[in-house]
Amino acid sequence: MLALAVAIGLFALALTWRPSIAEVAPPAASSFPAAAVARGAVLARLGDCAVCHTADGGRPLAGARPLETPFGTLYSDNITPDPETGIGRWSLAAFRRAMRDGVSRTGSHLYPALPYEHFTHVSDGDLDALYAFLMSRRPVRQEAPPNRLIFPLGFRPLLAGWKMLFLHKGPIAPDPDRSADWNRGRYLVEGLGHCGGCHTPRNLAGGEKRGQALAGGAAEGWRAPPLDATNPAARTWTVQALQQYLSTGISPDHSAAGGPMGPVVESLSRVPEGDVRAIATYIASGMGNEGGRTPTRPIDVPGRAAQAYPLGATLFAGACAGCHGGGAPMMGQGRPALGLATNLRDQDPTSAIQAVLRGIQPPVGRRGPLMPGFADALTDEQVAEVLSYARTRFTDRPAWRKLDRKVAHARKESAQP
Repeated sequence: MLALAVAIGLFALALTWRPSIAEVAPPAASSFPAAAVARGAVLARLGDCAVCHTADGGRPLAGARPLETPFGTLYSDNITPDPETGIGRWSLAAFRRAMRDGVSRTGSHLYPALPYEHFTHVSDGDLDALYAFLMSRRPVRQEAPPNRLIFPLGFRPLLAGWKMLFLHKGPIAPDPDRSADWNRGRYLVEGLGHCGGCHTPRNLAGGEKRGQALAGGAAEGWRAPPLDATNPAARTWTVQALQQYLSTGISPDHSAAGGPMGPVVESLSRVPEGDVRAIATYIASGMGNEGGRTPTRPIDVPGRAAQAYPLGATLFAGACAGCHGGGAPMMGQGRPALGLATNLRDQDPTSAIQAVLRGIQPPVGRRGPLMPGFADALTDEQVAEVLSYARTRFTDRPAWRKLDRKVAHARKESAQP
C-alpha cells in the first residue's frame, strides 16, 4: 500500500511539474521596433493590464494591487522589466507560456486572476507586441506582498488540476459568415479583452460556466450585468450606443459606467475607434435585441413610490432629487435618466447599492457623471429605503427582497482592501 501511495504521489507530481525557462539578459528597450511597441501599447489597453497590475498610488505595471476573490486575497505581479522583482529576465517564450498556460518562468503555476483562460486565445503576433511594450517600460523594483488564501489553496500544484478542467486552449477561428468587425470583436472580447472574466458567472471552483458565457457575473463587489438577451436595459443596446458607452462611459439611453467598468472605459477611450466598434458589434449581436424595449419616455411615478416608501421619498428629496429629480439640471447634459439605468432595473441590486455607497467617478478625463458616495451619510436601512423608492418610482420591476441585508453585505465588500 505504501508503494502504491508513493507511486500515485509521484504520478501526481509529474502531472503538475513544469520546467523552468532559462533567464535572459534584460533586453534593451531600443532593441524592439517602435511599431511593435506602439502596437503593444494599444493591446495593453485592450487587455487592461495596468488596471490590475498597478496598486493604488503605485507605479504603473509594478503590481502589488490586492485582488479580492472568494478564496482569499491575491496580489498582482510586477510586470515591469525589473530584473529582480519583475519580468526583466523573462524570454519571449517564458512570457508566451505565462499568458497561454498560466505558468511562470520558474515553472510555478499562476493563479487565474491572470485571465489566461482568455489570453490563451491571443495570437503570437499580439503576444510578441505586448512583450515588446512591457519590456520597454521603465523598470520598477517592487515586491508583491504574500497572497492570503484559504488553506490549502496556497499550494500552487493544485492549479494544474484546475487548468485540466477549465483551461481550454487554442485560437479563435474566424466565422466566414460574419463581418470583419464581428470577427475582430469576438477575438478581442473572448481573448485579450477577457470580458467574460467579469461578465460570465463562475462555478464553486472559480471556473467560468462555459454554457453561460456573458450571462452576468461579479467584479470587485459590483455586479457585471449580462451581455446577452437577458440584459435588463430599458432600451435596446445598439452598436452605436455600446460604442459610445465603451469610449466615454455614458450612453444617454442606458447607463453611466461605475465601479470597475470605469477603468475599462478609460483604457478603451485611448484605443483605435475601429477596435471599440468591433467589440460593440460582437456584444450587440449576442444581445439579440430581445432584452430591450423602447418606451417613449422613462417611467416616473413619484406618488406610488412615496406611498410605498415614505422614508425613501424623504431621503431621495434631500440627497438625490437635485440631480435625479424631474427638471434637474444634470438631466439636460446627456446623462441617462434613472428610469433607463441598468443597475436600477437589474434583478440583482448589487451595483445600484455600490453606486450609492461608493459613488461614481468620471471615467475619461474628468468628463462625465460625478456622483458622491453616501456610505458615511446613510445607514444600511436608509440606503435600502431610498433604493426601494427609486426602483418603484422609475422602473416597472418588482421590489428587491431583503435589501437591507444586501446593503450590509455590499458595504462589507466595499471595506475590504
